[in-house]
Amino acid sequence: MMDGEGLAGVVRALGAMSGTSLDGVDAAVIETDGAAIHAFGPSAYRSYSEAERAVLTGVLGRWPGPGLEAAQEVVMQSHAEVLSGFEDIALVGFHGQTLAHEPAGRGTHQLGDGAALAGRGTHQLGDGAALAGRLGLPVVWDFRTADVAAGGEGAPLAPFFHHACARWMGAGAPLAFLNLGGVGNLTWVDPSVAAPEVPGALLSFDTGPANAPINDLMQARRGLAYDEDAGLAAQGRIDQAVLNAFMAEAYFARLPPKSLDRNDFGDLLGRVAHLEDTDAAATLTAMAVQSVLQGIAQLPTPPERLLVTGGGRRNPVMMAKLRAALSCPVEPVEAHGLDGDMLEAQAFAYLAVRVLRGLPTSCATTTGVGQPTCGGVISHP
Repeated sequence: MMDGEGLAGVVRALGAMSGTSLDGVDAAVIETDGAAIHAFGPSAYRSYSEAERAVLTGVLGRWPGPGLEAAQEVVMQSHAEVLSGFEDIALVGFHGQTLAHEPAGRGTHQLGDGAALAGRGTHQLGDGAALAGRLGLPVVWDFRTADVAAGGEGAPLAPFFHHACARWMGAGAPLAFLNLGGVGNLTWVDPSVAAPEVPGALLSFDTGPANAPINDLMQARRGLAYDEDAGLAAQGRIDQAVLNAFMAEAYFARLPPKSLDRNDFGDLLGRVAHLEDTDAAATLTAMAVQSVLQGIAQLPTPPERLLVTGGGRRNPVMMAKLRAALSCPVEPVEAHGLDGDMLEAQAFAYLAVRVLRGLPTSCATTTGVGQPTCGGVISHP
């Protein structure tokens, strides 16, 4: 079935995503032929327990090798639990849990502590072949390696799905999707271009840290998973010197496409260590917003609207600051019939069908890869 035999036409696919914010596993169904979205199906969420999150946090930055067995079991068990709760599924897209992302295509770059980092690749923990055995379904996985091997950044990969979403919405003018997850990423879409790999259809890149450092701050100082309703940030004052030093990082001046690891820019918590909790939260939140605004300035044309997905769309401080700074509407994706909690899980369902069809999943304007590339490995039960 490597060539899609037996899965012709529209496929009912199930995708899963566990992001860099380490909150849990999203799972969602879509029906697609690998080009157009035909229907959205049910979804589910399985949170990580505090103990599971601690295990995963303890191996962030690690490359394949010994000592990952406990984390591997957390990833596999959590995914198997949530993915087994769906019916009439033909294909599963499994992203895995990113532990390290230093793509060879990035070359050597400077981090906030002054150290030089040479690109090494990308590592998503999880075994798609074993998951196929547990679920009794074909699983598409290892989506990023082929792109990195071909000189791309390996991220972001959701843009091809964003293009399909814009066309499903019936959008008539270029717009942008902003995903505010652990890391922020931005996708500019021209929906008048028929296919995502065609020049002029897309430009996508990571903007900077988003929720991850705020979550880390809350965990370290308050023992909480996140700053609920931006309650802490709303009370604080931004340390302008810390923000200015952050925005002076070379990454922000680099032309896209470009990508980040969760822990790039050195120790962000160290930069706000001298601040009260409220001011630290306000400053980290401002970092996320300013890096997005810098990214929007690098888009080909101003977007007709900015559609926000990921947990950050529920952060009233982030959303208010974006609306105040931009002349276009800033809306959660729900305003256009999409599900901001499940968009990335849906994206990997969509990409799984593209892999099945042998269609590209990345291109020069999404990851910097030299030519349109089809990533992903198909494993059968």
